[in-house]
Amino acid sequence: MKYCVKIIPKAEKDLDAVSGHEFDAIKKKILALSDNPRPFGCKKLTADEGYRLRSGDFRIVYRIDDQVKEVVIYRVKHRKEVYR
Repeated sequence: MKYCVKIIPKAEKDLDAVSGHEFDAIKKKILALSDNPRPFGCKKLTADEGYRLRSGDFRIVYRIDDQVKEVVIYRVKHRKEVYR
């Protein structure tokens, strides 16, 4: 069963700052989360509720709600900035 992928406004603003082939790669990974919210390579975050997924030098940080089949993306940042 497919999951609904939602992007909060803060993550949308993060995505607006990304351009070119990096944006395309991130978009592809985000869309793939609807089929498999826990793909190979995703990591469960210990300090925060959620998961992170790499896309080059960028990190997609998201939460999964299995009850309502929803993935909420709340950060898309360069790896230097995401953990501050």
